[in-house]
Amino acid sequence: MSTDINKQLTEQMAKQAEAFNKQMAEWAKAAHVAGSKALSDMVSQASTQPNLDNKTKAKLEFSAEQLISATNPQNFFAFNPEAIQKAIETNGASLQRGIANMLSDMKKGSISMTDETAFEVGKNVGTSEGAVVFENDLFQLIEYKPLTAKVFEKPFLLIPPCINKFYILDLQPENSFIRYAVSQGHRTFVVSWRNPDESMSNVTWDDYIEDAAIKAIETVQEICLAKQINALGFCVGGTILATALAVLAARDEQPVASATFLTTLMDFTHTGVLDVFIDEESVKKREAQFASGGILKGQELATTFSFLRPNDLVWNYVAKNYLKGESPPPFDLLFWNGDATNLPGPMYAWYLRQAYLENNLAKSKYCLVADERVDFEAIDIPCYIYGSKEDHIVPIEGAYASTQLLSGKKRFVMGASGHIAGVINPPIKKKRSHWTRDDGRLPSTQAKWLEGATEHAGSWWDDWAHWLKPLAGKTIASPKTYGRAKFKPIEAAPGRYVKVKA
Repeated sequence: MSTDINKQLTEQMAKQAEAFNKQMAEWAKAAHVAGSKALSDMVSQASTQPNLDNKTKAKLEFSAEQLISATNPQNFFAFNPEAIQKAIETNGASLQRGIANMLSDMKKGSISMTDETAFEVGKNVGTSEGAVVFENDLFQLIEYKPLTAKVFEKPFLLIPPCINKFYILDLQPENSFIRYAVSQGHRTFVVSWRNPDESMSNVTWDDYIEDAAIKAIETVQEICLAKQINALGFCVGGTILATALAVLAARDEQPVASATFLTTLMDFTHTGVLDVFIDEESVKKREAQFASGGILKGQELATTFSFLRPNDLVWNYVAKNYLKGESPPPFDLLFWNGDATNLPGPMYAWYLRQAYLENNLAKSKYCLVADERVDFEAIDIPCYIYGSKEDHIVPIEGAYASTQLLSGKKRFVMGASGHIAGVINPPIKKKRSHWTRDDGRLPSTQAKWLEGATEHAGSWWDDWAHWLKPLAGKTIASPKTYGRAKFKPIEAAPGRYVKVKA
């Protein structure tokens, strides 16, 4: 009898505790909503002041968003009923796992977003078959094995962002843009950036243009005995490619027949949320920091990008990993996202001022790179320009702005989703959508362009392949070996450089 009574009392107390926890959570939620609204109203009111410039307004709004996100009751154990219930059900084991997860992340210096032990570069990500055929202190050049009996005579070079690793373009066979390009009959090469260490502490933007982008173009030409190649730049890789093409144009050279720019900024008027981090004072501090050289640690960049979307990329994992003691599932994209890369300090400081702060790259012949005046209007070749509709790193207006700078025939395409998910969207998945405008008009703004655009279901990749095909030349027999003469294989893809951790 007493056992039954004790059981009933225990169950009753548990129900009362659960009800109390839910009541507290509801109270905390209501308080947070009210506080958030009050803060937002204050920021909105302050933003109407005539003496407040746009950058200060943006900083106020960003700071308010960070505070609202950080103080969400779900981020605190006492106000997270799911975390409390899980702790009760597991007799505290979930809390024990959560503390272990937190200590592990503190040791490595970042929040775990995926099961990093589930992936290994070269084993189950970055697995397209190929070989490193050239390397210097800045990059390795990888050539990929053809998947077709014939290839186009003009080879294809990809320049990925140097603030991340190239295998975002080669995650798994089913979502690999590199494999897709190879399957279309393109003899494909990719730049694999070296992860900078102290030996690169004095490397500049000029070095990345002259000794990396231009060197890669020349090497592909020499290996393939090609007068011209086709090239693609992604994000910062696109800015590097555009700068290299402008430098080559200033030298009356045109080794690239066509260029593809994916989520790329050339005109830095529209930089979105990133603009709040960049002003004269912050750039001067960076310039002083790297005046005698140095390395910007990759984790610093990764943290900055995470807080651009704090709910999705920070607090979501705090609640799951630490409060609930859960382990994040394997996800190739998030594994790549956590594989940080460093940057040479002088290169980074130059990029901040000349691109983000002063927008000098976009000012015709205003900026000197590799002893040449940069003029994007001198790039007079067919260009495919892609932007993602919901991109928070390269806003769609910023991606579209390149259409107003470049000469030659241009095609602009907008994809759904964000910076990465919009780009890595293989046709086989039949996901998302993209917009095109086939009347050839490129009005002054993206909003005006969109008025005449048509939405299509699925990926933009096939549209790009259709655009590039007539620009790739005739087809020839696929090569049987990698490289040529002095450019013999050094090691199998994906090479050593991509495996170096920051």
